[in-house]
Amino acid sequence: MSRTLVDIDDDKLAFAQRQLGTKTKRETIDRALTIASAISADDRARALRWLQENADAFLDFDVLEERERAGL
Repeated sequence: MSRTLVDIDDDKLAFAQRQLGTKTKRETIDRALTIASAISADDRARALRWLQENADAFLDFDVLEERERAGL
C-alpha cells in the first residue's frame, strides 16, 4: 500500500460517501477504487450497446438538437 497526497473536491467526496454508504475518506476512496477496478471492458461495451439500442426510449433527440443549436 502506498501513501499519496491528493486534493479532493469536498462536495464530490460527500456525495460519494452518501452514495457508497461510507464514513471516512479512506473507506470512500477504497470502495470507489474497488468498484472502478471491477468494471471490465466487456461490461462497458455491453452497457454502451444497450444504450445505443435503447437511447430513443430515454432521450428526446429533438430537445437535444434544439439545445445544441441554442448553444446550451
